[in-house]
Amino acid sequence: MTKEIVYSTKGTCSRQIIINVEDDIVTNVRFVGGCMGNTQGVASLAKGMSVDEIISRLKGIDCGGRGTSCPDQLATALISAKASN
Repeated sequence: MTKEIVYSTKGTCSRQIIINVEDDIVTNVRFVGGCMGNTQGVASLAKGMSVDEIISRLKGIDCGGRGTSCPDQLATALISAKASN
């Protein structure tokens, strides 16, 4: 069963992330707003990876001293979704 996660980002140019997860594998990621090339690249790389692998690789990445980034917000969204299960 596919689960759709809709996450409103904090501290980034992107405003929202829509993530589809099936059997703990990310099947699709869409960023709303943000740097199109970067967010499309992150989304493409995340596709097919496990939720835990994405969290491990992306959590803590900083963008320009903001304390977060679009990749970090993707990890945060997945952490939040795991906590609500």
